[in-house]
Amino acid sequence: MELAVLLVNELAVGEVRGRDLAQPADGAARRAAVLAATARLDRPPAGSPTAADADRLAEVAAELRPVFGGGPDSVASLNALLVRHSAVANLHGEPPILAFHQPDASLVDAWAADAGTALAMVIGVGQGVRLRSCEADGCALVFFDVTRNTSRRFCGLSCQNRAKASAYRARRRA
Repeated sequence: MELAVLLVNELAVGEVRGRDLAQPADGAARRAAVLAATARLDRPPAGSPTAADADRLAEVAAELRPVFGGGPDSVASLNALLVRHSAVANLHGEPPILAFHQPDASLVDAWAADAGTALAMVIGVGQGVRLRSCEADGCALVFFDVTRNTSRRFCGLSCQNRAKASAYRARRRA
């Protein structure tokens, strides 16, 4: 799940916390962004993408973006992504780990299959409403809502505070 959120937020989001975000312009910049983001994970995915891999991962991220928020074609596009990247459950490595890609899959296919399968499992168990996009104006970050009653609306406190301050100012004007 973390990988899907990371890829979308790093490679497919144009607005963050009220500011336009310039997407990495080329494969080298995309690679640097992905490496920096995966380094922050508790359990980073295996492998280091090349610049060409980062370009392909940006395409995967753009395909995964509509799944957050449950667009009308999100399930069909997610299914197509799973087929295209040969998602299949298996154990490999030492000690064995559960993965959703072939042991000999390319890095892009492995990351896409794993991220897509994580999203499919969330949707498949009826928790697709937890795949959210920030509701603050000017922010398109995505997240997985882990609150007990699925009430999280914003990606973080800064967006929540901006939205509440904006609503307060609107009420004061009226």
